[in-house]
Amino acid sequence: VGGLRGGARGTSRIARAAAITCSALGEARIARARTAADQARALSATLAQLCAIHGVDVEVEGALPDWPCLMVANHLSYLDPLAILARAPALPLAKADVASWPIVGTAATALGVHFVDRDQPMARARTLRAALATLRGGVSVLNFPEGTTTDGTRVLRFQRGGFGVAMLARVPVVPIAVRFSEPALAWTDDRAFLPHYWQLSTRRMHARVHLQVCAALWPHADDAPEDLARRARHAITHALAERTPGRS
Repeated sequence: VGGLRGGARGTSRIARAAAITCSALGEARIARARTAADQARALSATLAQLCAIHGVDVEVEGALPDWPCLMVANHLSYLDPLAILARAPALPLAKADVASWPIVGTAATALGVHFVDRDQPMARARTLRAALATLRGGVSVLNFPEGTTTDGTRVLRFQRGGFGVAMLARVPVVPIAVRFSEPALAWTDDRAFLPHYWQLSTRRMHARVHLQVCAALWPHADDAPEDLARRARHAITHALAERTPGRS
């Protein structure tokens, strides 16, 4: 009986999520003709609905920024951008392959998501220029500078690109430490997406995502982007270590 109920729960959630995403396409066509701020608000509203449908509870420690900045976070799953953007409107940087996902990729593209193809230097440069324009236009950008997801036992070295953009835009970097209520919620690139998503959709218990917002970082006079990246990573690893001793 439990399996039948879980299957029905999952099917219902996925159907409702598909309906919300398709509805977002209509909003996206409108928002795309407006400002980046409109796109960020439309994306935030859509993701907040998806969190509610899937039983994702977002707990925030500290104050998420309501002013232009580069938000950076450790990356555990596709849940991370949902949780952060549902609470703090911004336009994220996402891996290029997300753009090819059915429905989701189309909606994300229309809603202003910046896609990064790290294997193509020219394409990467265009994406960073678009992110710079977003920041200079007064809209925050969300970046996961590890460049991939992890199982949460460590934080990888941060890549420099987004930090250089923040310095050019003269906006602060706000580090956010992400942790899940259960290790099984993490999703790494070597695991198939659909089985993991099905497990999330069939859960009876809510999934809790905790966001710990660290102090904003401004670059020092002699900072290079790598220096700012190291400071942001240190802030996140320190915040995580406070709750999980031994993490590095």
